[in-house]
Parts: sequence; structure tokens; C-alpha cells
Amino acid sequence: MAAPLPTRDSVTTIREDGSRPFLFPADTHGRFTLARHGSALLLIAFYLSLPWIRINGYPAVFLDVADRRFHLFGLTLAAQDLWLLFFVITGLGFTLFFVTALFGRIWCGWACPHTVFLDHVYRPIERWIDGDAVRRRALASAPLSGGKLLRRILKHALYLLASALIAHLFLAYFVSLPEVWTMMRAAPREHWDTFAFMAVFTGVLYFNFAWFREQLCIVICPYGRLQSALIDDHSLVIGYDSRRGEPRGKPGTAGAGDCVACNRCVHVCPTGIDIRQGLQLECVGCTACIDACDDVMTRLHRPRGLIRYGSQAAFAGQATRWIRPRTALYGILLLIGAGVAGWALSTVRPASLGVTRITGTPYVVSADAIRNQFLVRIVNKRNVPARFLLHLERAPAGLSQTGLREPVEVPALGEVVQPLVLQQPRRDYHGPFKLTVQIGDPAGSFQLKREIEFLGPDVRLLREEEEETPSSHEPKP
Repeated sequence: MAAPLPTRDSVTTIREDGSRPFLFPADTHGRFTLARHGSALLLIAFYLSLPWIRINGYPAVFLDVADRRFHLFGLTLAAQDLWLLFFVITGLGFTLFFVTALFGRIWCGWACPHTVFLDHVYRPIERWIDGDAVRRRALASAPLSGGKLLRRILKHALYLLASALIAHLFLAYFVSLPEVWTMMRAAPREHWDTFAFMAVFTGVLYFNFAWFREQLCIVICPYGRLQSALIDDHSLVIGYDSRRGEPRGKPGTAGAGDCVACNRCVHVCPTGIDIRQGLQLECVGCTACIDACDDVMTRLHRPRGLIRYGSQAAFAGQATRWIRPRTALYGILLLIGAGVAGWALSTVRPASLGVTRITGTPYVVSADAIRNQFLVRIVNKRNVPARFLLHLERAPAGLSQTGLREPVEVPALGEVVQPLVLQQPRRDYHGPFKLTVQIGDPAGSFQLKREIEFLGPDVRLLREEEEETPSSHEPKP
């Protein structure tokens, strides 16, 4: 069955019976295609290089889930710092909102990893083996033969190889490249859980790029549906100049516009839409229709730009307003988010401190003293051993400390948990009080503080008990 004609009333890649026609978009050549190829190569090189580039001894992006350390371009975050992800995620969200309000779906067409790998890795493999769109369509409808079977095996083997390479690259972001290489050389049973994950993830990538393709953007990704809320008539999108192109007609037709109804823009569209019907959720902003139409206009000696980047207002003959309420709002939210994120990142320290009360009795009362017991947890986020010195602030007179009196050596990316016992004579206790536990390196480059509370019994009952019980310090007769 042939693909249905594009319409705004339904998704082109889904038939009335629910089946999915496979698309065979034609190839394009032009300035935007060349620019997208260049940007895609840079992005792929960027994705591939991150696990190789080392900053402060670790890959540029290394999400070490096993040791709960996250290395991002020289910044090391521990599990206690994951609250910063809130600012990262919201910052990316506001950035996407702001960019979309200004430039439409430029992310989808130029930088989305799905688009980058599909258009610049998998589709070139398909064109190399099966040929152009006409040959691919003919091959798909032809009966199975030896030549067709050989092409199918070769193409899908390369698909699987590309998917496996991408999956291993993705794994390197979490376990590092040396560890990936060690796992690859070992038998699958030695790392069966990782092997199963890689097999499943490779299969998912293969399924998506070999068959699902544009359906991911249309059915699963919510961004296409959000664009109707994020953009307006002044957002920069890819559109058709109907004032110039209509009415359509063949060259030489009296009164016809510049559009010759060649449908070349439809043939090259990877989601099968007709851009002349207006902005649609399936449009990913890939610019293929621009280059295709410009090529036709050049051959007809007509001005290029019948399909081009422009706002809906510009296509209607109005001026595009770049500063408007939604762009101002998104811009303000973006600046606020960036400022808060900058402040949050400035609070990250090369170590973290945790002080918790030992479970059980909150305090212990002996014959002559009151004792509180804590556990101090020091985490070293640096990739070299470090020494830390503990100090008590606002400690009242008579309070004694047992444990952590000497500098503590914490291994690289390690942690040390030691008890801290605080004790105060009964006669000096006048009720619960707060004090501060502070750690820092001997050089004094940073300090971390945690406030704790020293607890004890009711002072009135304690004094009554002391009056009724002779002090153990009184001399015996």
C-alpha cells in the first residue's frame, strides 16, 4: 500500500486501519543540508569524545553511579549534591522554552541526538546499500530474492553494529572506557547484568533507528505537542510563502504563482508532511523542504525562499516581533534559573560532612556526667587523599570530646565514618544546647559546618536527684 497523501486532519504515517506506511524520503542537497551535515559531525565528535577527554583525572562526563560520584566537566558531585540536578533540569527546561519561543523546533532539526544519528549515521548506511528513494521504494515492494536478501542482511548487520557502538559509548558515560573495554574482553557471564543491559539497549536502538524512526518524534516525544503552547505567530519556523506560491500551476500557466506543484517538498520530508499546509506537529525543522524547493526554484530561474525560515506573521506580510510577553517571561525565568544555578554550584565543596546521632538512647546519664554519641561521616570528593580536622564551635565550658581529635585521613573519593562522643559534667549541665561541628583541611581552604544539639534530662529532676544522692566525689568517712 502506498503512503497516504499528507493531510492536516491526521498523522501521515498512520493509516486509517492503524497500520504504519514506511517512508522513503528523497535525498536533498543544498546549503542547509551541508550545514546540518557539518553540525552533526561536530555533535557526534562531541558525544564520542566526552568519555575520552579527562579533566582533573576523570572523563569530562562520568556518571559513576556505583560509587555515587558524578563528574561533570571538572566538577565532582556526590550523592548529597544531587539536589543540584533540580536546577540543571529546570535550567534546561527554561532554555528549551526560550529557544523554542524564538526559533521554533531548531533543537529537533539540528541538535537532537535522535535526529543526528538517524539522518547522519543510519540513513547514509541505507542509501549506500539500497540506493536513492526510488530504488529503496522499488526494493521494498519487490519479491524476496537473493540480491534483496543479501542487501537486507548487510544493512541490518551494519544497523546492529552502529547500535552496539552507540550503546557501548553510552555505557562508558557510567563505567568509564577502561571498564567497558575490560567487560568486553571478559566472558558475558562475568558481567551478566551489564551484558543483558547492553543487549537490550542495543536492541532498542536497532528497533528505533531501523524501523520506528519518525514515530519516536510523533508518538513518544512530547516536544512536538508542546510546540503549540510554546510558539506563536512571531516564532521563527519553517513555512511556505502562500502569498507568493499560490495559486499553484505549471511553468507558463497564466496567473499561477511560483509553486509548480512538483511535490518535491513532500518527497524529501522525513515525516511525510506537506509543509504547504502550514505548521504541523510532525515537522521537526530538518530544512530538507527548503533545500528541495530552492533547487527547483533555481532550475526555473525563480527567486529562492518560497519555503524558508520565517514567522507566521512574516509570511502574512507583518513585521516579526522578537520581544514579546512570552519571550520576555521565558528570558526572565531563564536568567533567574541561571543565577540560582550559579549560586548553587558555588556552594559545592570538595568534601561533605554528615553528623547523625547514634540510634538508641539519645543521651546517657552517668554518676557524674551526661554523654551524647554521634557518628561523623566525612566524604572526600577529590581524586587524591585529603586530611580533615574537626573543631567544635560554641562549645560550653566543661564539654569534653572523645574521638576525632586528630586530623582524619580520607582516601581519594572515599569516606570515613567515626564516632564522636561529647560529655559534660552534671553540675555544668543547664539544659539542652546547640553547638556546631566544623571540618576543614589544615590549609584552611574551605570549611563545612553542621549544627547539632546536646540533649539531656530535665534540669529540675536532675538537680533533685543530685540532692537526694550524695556526690560520688565527696570524701568517704
